[in-house]
Amino acid sequence: MPVLVCNNSHRKHFEPFASQRWQTQLWVSPLLFSLPYQYFRLGSDNFVISECILFLFHIFQNSLALLHSKTRCTTKFISPTEVFSNLHNKSVRCIDVSPGGGLAVSSGDDGTLLLWDTSNGVLRRQLEGHISDVNTCCFFPSGKVVLSGGADLRLKIWSTEDGSCPVTLKGHTGGVVDTAIVDRGRNVLSCSRDGTARLWDCGEAKCLAVVFKSDCCVNACALMRVPEMENGTSSDIDHSEREIGTAGKLLLLGMEDGSFDALDIYNRKKVLHFKCPSAVNCCSPVSEYEVVAGTDDGSLWILDIRSPSVPIGVSRRSASAVLSLLTFGNRGVFASTGDGSCFLWSSLLLKQTEQDALTSWELIGPDCDPVYKMSRSSNTVYTACRDTNVRKYVLKDSELPS
Repeated sequence: MPVLVCNNSHRKHFEPFASQRWQTQLWVSPLLFSLPYQYFRLGSDNFVISECILFLFHIFQNSLALLHSKTRCTTKFISPTEVFSNLHNKSVRCIDVSPGGGLAVSSGDDGTLLLWDTSNGVLRRQLEGHISDVNTCCFFPSGKVVLSGGADLRLKIWSTEDGSCPVTLKGHTGGVVDTAIVDRGRNVLSCSRDGTARLWDCGEAKCLAVVFKSDCCVNACALMRVPEMENGTSSDIDHSEREIGTAGKLLLLGMEDGSFDALDIYNRKKVLHFKCPSAVNCCSPVSEYEVVAGTDDGSLWILDIRSPSVPIGVSRRSASAVLSLLTFGNRGVFASTGDGSCFLWSSLLLKQTEQDALTSWELIGPDCDPVYKMSRSSNTVYTACRDTNVRKYVLKDSELPS
């Protein structure tokens, strides 16, 4: 991230920026190249010259772009186009958007699991059945079915058409914290505070295998496809005929003790193990071979699965915990943190020099409340926050990463 702009209202909406007659005080903190901090008053001219550094501002209806002319780095601060504040009464823990983008499912600390319309925030259905907090929820690729996991040790599969729950998956002895869907969804994966990751058959509602087991809580999981592994088989594994689509897939796992692992699901073999200095809260693939882990000390650890003993790099913007990751564009992810920040990070930054011109984004709105989860449909990003709000950000198609 090239710069960070802070003032007493920088996390709010940008209505004042639509006017050509305004003034505000800004604190600019460059985060690269050891540039000095700057404090100044910005007027309607949209630029400031201070000693040796020139900052240029471009103001739009829902965003502000800050350019540092010396390094040619730009940060775009984007405010939400809509804020849905009437869905949950307590913290929003998880959110996912259907493949078509028309529906969203979200869960909160109020114990609710809600299905709603993304165009206006109108509630379609409340999915009732979990007997405690719902920690995770996501759509199947069809967009007609939802998978959820809760503190009640159960996973549930729901119909979005009538709200029914035809399948409940039981077997975990600790709360379910994250899930992943294999291909079209005949099999799903889950991870739990009991230290296991399980592979499930949805059709027969049974556990096919405990694919991973540890003495430590598992905080997060993500699925990664590695095409060159698809022909790999193992004769010592007795696979059920109900196990579909696991060949060529890695299950990324983030652990409370700082372990970041990758498991070859089909062969049940660990292909990556890296120990971070603090708990791994989230993980995600960022390219064909690169993976990233977000940790409780605010770091992003980037590794190559082909040579995992030494990380490609580590990025730490603040001491605030990284809580979720959302793959975005070429080698990029949105990362959300415990202080309400939500920023675009790219592994290209690891190779940045002062001659490189890079653009990064900040999604603003929360006032220091943690952003627990993010989801994306095309050019629209949704965030789930402790302040009970779901925020919707519409990004310009022309600015989307490839």
